[in-house]
Amino acid sequence: MGFQVAYVPIGVGTFHLESAQIQFEHSIKMISSLTDEGVYPDKMLLTMQDLGAFLDRINPDLIILQNITFANAAYASEVLKRFQCPILLWTLREPVIDGGRLRLNSLTGAYSAANAIKAFRDGEFEYVFGAPEEAEVIAEVGAAVRAARIKYQLKSLKMSAIGHTPQGFGFGRALDSEIMRTFGVTLEAIEARELINRAKAYSDEECEAYIEKAKGCMVGLENTPEKNVKDFARLYKAYSDYVTENGIGAISSRCWPDFFTDFGTPVCSVLSILNMLGVASSCEADVYGALSMYIGKELSGGSTFFGDPVSMDEKENTITFWHCGMAACDRARKDTGAQVGVHPNRKIGPAMDFGCEASDQVTVFRVGRKPDGTFRFFIADGKALDKPKQFIGTSIVVQTKHSAKDVVYGSVKDGWEPHFVVIYGDVKAELEKLAHMYGLEICSY
Repeated sequence: MGFQVAYVPIGVGTFHLESAQIQFEHSIKMISSLTDEGVYPDKMLLTMQDLGAFLDRINPDLIILQNITFANAAYASEVLKRFQCPILLWTLREPVIDGGRLRLNSLTGAYSAANAIKAFRDGEFEYVFGAPEEAEVIAEVGAAVRAARIKYQLKSLKMSAIGHTPQGFGFGRALDSEIMRTFGVTLEAIEARELINRAKAYSDEECEAYIEKAKGCMVGLENTPEKNVKDFARLYKAYSDYVTENGIGAISSRCWPDFFTDFGTPVCSVLSILNMLGVASSCEADVYGALSMYIGKELSGGSTFFGDPVSMDEKENTITFWHCGMAACDRARKDTGAQVGVHPNRKIGPAMDFGCEASDQVTVFRVGRKPDGTFRFFIADGKALDKPKQFIGTSIVVQTKHSAKDVVYGSVKDGWEPHFVVIYGDVKAELEKLAHMYGLEICSY
C-alpha cells in the first residue's frame, strides 16, 4: 500500500453540530490541498462505533487527530491502541465567542487526547491550534505531512556504501542493522575496486554517450586531458549502471586515495552528476552524510550541497562550506556554470570547480551519530549569499540566521561530524517533525 494520511475528526453529538460540520468540510478541503494521499470519513466521528468503522478501513502513515468537538480520552485511546504511526493533534479555534453556547469545546478535548497519547507513548507528537484557513495551521499540517512521507520513503530506501571510510573518517561509517533499526533503510556495501574494475572493462565506444551527457551540464570538460575524460566517462557509466541495476537511491562513495592511485582519475564529477540526477551521493564514504542529502533532497525537491565548514566571517556572519569538487552541477552559479577543474590536492581532473548559486532560504542539516550509538539532527537556517568560488573546489557561503560564531562554537563543542548538508529551501519545520517521529534529539543552532 502507498503512503496514507488519515484525517480522524473525533467528537460527540451534544455540541453545535452545524458549526462542527463547517469545520469538518473546511478541514477536508485544506488537507486535500496539501496531499493527494489523504483518506477521510464520510461524516464526523461522533460515536465510538463510527470511529471504529473508519479505523477498520485505513492503514495510515500519519494520523491527523482533530477534536471536531470535545471528545473524551476513549476516542484517542482507540486510535492509539490500533496504530503506531505519527500523530498530529489538531485543536479547532472556537468559531464564535458571543456570551452564548460553547460551540465546539475542541481545546478541552485536546487535553484529554494529549493525556492519552502520553500515557500510550514515549516521545513527541505534533500539535497545532487554529482554524483550517489559518496560515500557521496550513504550514504545520503541511510540514507534518511532508515529514511523515519522508519517514515512509526511508523504509523503502536502498543505500550503498561504496568502499570504506579513510583512516580517521570513521564518523561516516554505518552498520546495516543500525541504520535499518532506526530509519528502516537498507544498506548494502561493495568495495570501490568492484566499480573501478567494472569501469576499466568498458570500451571507449560504450562510454561515448556519457561524455556527451556530461558536456551538456559541465563547462570546460574539453580542457581536461583526453585520457582522464575517457576514464571519467567509464566511471560515470559504471556508477550509473550499478545504481540502476540495483535500485539504489543514495550512495556514499570512497574517493581518495583509490581513485587517484588505482584508477588515475577522480570520482568527484561522477558524484556531482549523480546528485544532479537525483541520486544523493556523498564522498569520503560518509553514509550518514548521504542519508542527510537524501532527506534534504526529498524535502526540498532539488539537489543539496555536501561539504566541510572551512571558514567563518564573524563580521559578515557567514560560514563557508566547501569540498574538493563534487557539488551538483545544477547548483552552480548561473554566470559561471558548472566549471570543471582539477582536484585541489592531487591536481588531477575532472573535478568540479565553482561557487554555488545564492538562495534566500537554506537549511544546514546533518543526521549525526552520537558515541552511544543514538542519533540526533543538526539544524540551522539562513541564506546562501551571492558569492564566487571561495577556494579550488566547490563552495557555498551561508549567512546563518543566528550568530555564525555561536553555530561554529556550539557545534564544535558538541562534537558534530565535519560534514554537513546545505539544503536549498526552508525545511526546518519538516526536519524537526521528522526527528520527533523517530524520537531523536534536535540540536538547533
